[in-house]
Amino acid sequence: MTDKTILSEDRIPVIVGVGEIVDRPKEITEGLEPLDLLEQALRRAEADAGAKLLGEVQSLDIVNFLSWRYRDPEKLLAQRLGIAPSHCYYGPVGGESPIRYIHEAAQRIARGECSVAAVCGAEAQSTATKAERAGVKLPWTPFAHDVEEPKRGAAFQKPLAVKLGVFRPVTVYPFYEAASSAHWGQTPREAMEESGTLWSRYSQAAAQNPSAWLQRRFAPDEITTPNTDNRLIAWPYTKLMVANPMVNMGGALLLTSLAKARAAGIAEDKLVYPLGGAAAEEPRDYLLRDQFYESHPQNAVLKAVIDLAGGDGRKFDAIELYSCFPCVPKMARRTLGLSADVQPTVTGGLTFFGAPLNTYMTHAACAMVRRLRDGARLGLLYGQGGFVTKHHALVVSKTPPREALAQETSVQSDADRNKRAVPEFVAEAGGKGKVESFTVLYGRSGDVEHGAVMLRTEDDHRTLARIPAGDRATLARLLDMERTPVGSLGEITMAADGVPEWRVV
Repeated sequence: MTDKTILSEDRIPVIVGVGEIVDRPKEITEGLEPLDLLEQALRRAEADAGAKLLGEVQSLDIVNFLSWRYRDPEKLLAQRLGIAPSHCYYGPVGGESPIRYIHEAAQRIARGECSVAAVCGAEAQSTATKAERAGVKLPWTPFAHDVEEPKRGAAFQKPLAVKLGVFRPVTVYPFYEAASSAHWGQTPREAMEESGTLWSRYSQAAAQNPSAWLQRRFAPDEITTPNTDNRLIAWPYTKLMVANPMVNMGGALLLTSLAKARAAGIAEDKLVYPLGGAAAEEPRDYLLRDQFYESHPQNAVLKAVIDLAGGDGRKFDAIELYSCFPCVPKMARRTLGLSADVQPTVTGGLTFFGAPLNTYMTHAACAMVRRLRDGARLGLLYGQGGFVTKHHALVVSKTPPREALAQETSVQSDADRNKRAVPEFVAEAGGKGKVESFTVLYGRSGDVEHGAVMLRTEDDHRTLARIPAGDRATLARLLDMERTPVGSLGEITMAADGVPEWRVV
């Protein structure tokens, strides 16, 4: 586009300030509550920008937090800041939401609806958990018991999934892990080695990030080998392969227009430009998906940002691939056409940097801004939420855009176009069953609780089934490191408690 009105500087959004805070209190009662962390992160973002912008914020988005419950936290924060933004929003649960809020804030600036926008998120789960365990009353804003708890995993899943324990992220993502590695022709050992190597790179980035919770590099074998400090949780994931929510962190970004940034005297080398992005979703009930070796919404979103990068994912010289569990970046880097030795993070990942639940990508965006200020030219921020459910990606650049920021972000039609027939789910089954995917759940002592398999029946329905801890032969087949059980046949029977069980034949 060449229309100078569309590209006038007061309609070009720029990220001008980033702020982060990590709270490690010596005493539990000294821990900062989420509202404190939000406020401090925003004030640090304003200091980073080098211009007085907080008093002019007209758009405020707060990422959903779960460590403490407030009534109208967006209004409480606005009062603390002394502002009355026309857009003042506290969002739902979703790990992709920080990227969506940054993208939408940029679009508001591009439409001329506001000139200064803030996006922020915080969690104090470490302090909240320690206080609960110790029976300590925290001197925080009173917990809003009358506010409904946000809906999460179990609220959207079938009763059989809940009964078998496969309704939480740590027990659902393994279905994607097993199905995708089998689809790629990997043995379980090869898949585990890829995960360990990839996660070691995340830890290396965390070791260099002053805001990270765990600031040291872990070797691949340290990550994948179970021991008393690194117990198995749900096959194939150990503790060092899953998100760590026991952190106290806050992060914030300030956006404004290019015209206002220049008028405020903000240095040009601080400016980072959102170029555009894309979003799409899967059904919340993961059993309503056609298969588990790829995500059509993920593919559609990442292919859209490849187009923004000129048709080649390798043009991104700074990348953040969401990393709650290894299967997500492993799938993403293949769709992007990136090699196995890619550096997948500028932040450190949800295991090592830390996972302040929904707001990890707020911190990733802060890290990305710093990376672009330090010399990178084109960055990709890819976030996802739920169980490979909600996807949003944003392209950011050190170079001003040549076209106006697009207002349409959904690529849902592209995702839906590739969806195949979804098998009917049945809670009762018999006869032969073929493994579509699987996991094994472990207790804190390291003992197997039970296995859980996703099956296709003889009439091509889908069901879930249990493998009892005492069925050593079937568990051994599931845990064979040299041969995937995906595609294996076995017998389905109904147990006395009404749960299908499966055994290898």
